Amino acid sequence: MPDHPFPDSLEDAQHRPERRALVCFAADAATEEALRTGLAEAARQEAEFRRADIHKAIAALREMPTPWTLVVDVAGHPQPLAVLEDLSQVVEPDVRVLVVGDREDVGFYRQITRGLGAADYLYKPLTPAMVAEHFGPVVARRRFVAPPARGGRLLTVTGVRGGVGASTIAANLGWYLAAVAQRHTAVLDADLHRGVQALLLGAQAGPGLRHAVEHPDRVDELFVERATVTAGERLHLLAAEEALAAPLAYAPGAAERLVAMLRRRCNFIVADTPYEAAGFGRDLLDLAQHRILVLEPTLACLRDALRLLQLEPGAGQAHRPLLVLNRAGRKGGLSATRVAEALKQEPDIILPDLPKRLEEAATLGQPAAAAGGPFRDAIARLARAAGGVGAEAAPRRGLLGRFRR
Repeated sequence: MPDHPFPDSLEDAQHRPERRALVCFAADAATEEALRTGLAEAARQEAEFRRADIHKAIAALREMPTPWTLVVDVAGHPQPLAVLEDLSQVVEPDVRVLVVGDREDVGFYRQITRGLGAADYLYKPLTPAMVAEHFGPVVARRRFVAPPARGGRLLTVTGVRGGVGASTIAANLGWYLAAVAQRHTAVLDADLHRGVQALLLGAQAGPGLRHAVEHPDRVDELFVERATVTAGERLHLLAAEEALAAPLAYAPGAAERLVAMLRRRCNFIVADTPYEAAGFGRDLLDLAQHRILVLEPTLACLRDALRLLQLEPGAGQAHRPLLVLNRAGRKGGLSATRVAEALKQEPDIILPDLPKRLEEAATLGQPAAAAGGPFRDAIARLARAAGGVGAEAAPRRGLLGRFRR
């Protein structure tokens, strides 16, 4: 299996129409769904997804033409390298192989990619974002359009309209990543005049964010350390509370500089980012690895969600924005089924309508997810979908887990 992850053309495919563009063999339902969703945009040609372990995959490949790109699942096999050698005997040598497994040590990764020539390897549990970011360019037969950002992962949370609860979700997502997933996390409030992250997290806003936005040349790691305030053991906040009559003189490139410094200190940056056509908020949206859009079950929210989904993705975004339906089931709102029909896709996360509980938490300056229940479960699913962070509190072990973002 030589490493041919980025061929220059599709001429071979035109001469061999019997070979499918992509065939994926997944051993379990969760992996299959992550592959289907994560490769939906990259696999624009005919793709086939099958439920099979590596032995069944090899048996099937003996009876079918070799696809141009192949995804196989070796999780749970006692001798994954040996069985991949067996695979190489039944496929054509120009196939691009992507491997899914359950081992996360760097030596195993090197043996698969350098020794056996696989195009890439990911270990479970997979998320659509991981699949799109790492497998997508191979399936789409293209190179990465931009080098991956170094350091932490930037997640933007944007309400499709004001008042839909995006700030509450951003605060609770930041708390969850820090307190439960044990990742160093910064919450960045991009609304310098009326942002509420400091209130929701029971912390103090300060002048540092305005200086960073207006004077990016002054921003370094020491500046970021002094400008952020502690909101938890691993949770940091960067927010402002500027006078309403004081306009900002946003300096182009300030968002990129600030995010670069935050990435050096944190595993995750959760930015509460109201939509702006230009300026600080728009630059954050373009820099994010993942955009999260929050909507309520109303016609106005559906209209604006569809418009925001049409925004051009940033260079670091391999997956479509995550859609969070907040206050589902509220009186007078549209049903989740109607919302899915209008969006032509299911919301990724659905949060129930819990006005009393969320208002009490906001009044006390405490994350509502800390009390458990369905709201925390939904935030946990959002953390998993956006950052690959599972519901377990313990961080991953091993070399790859130690540096994973």
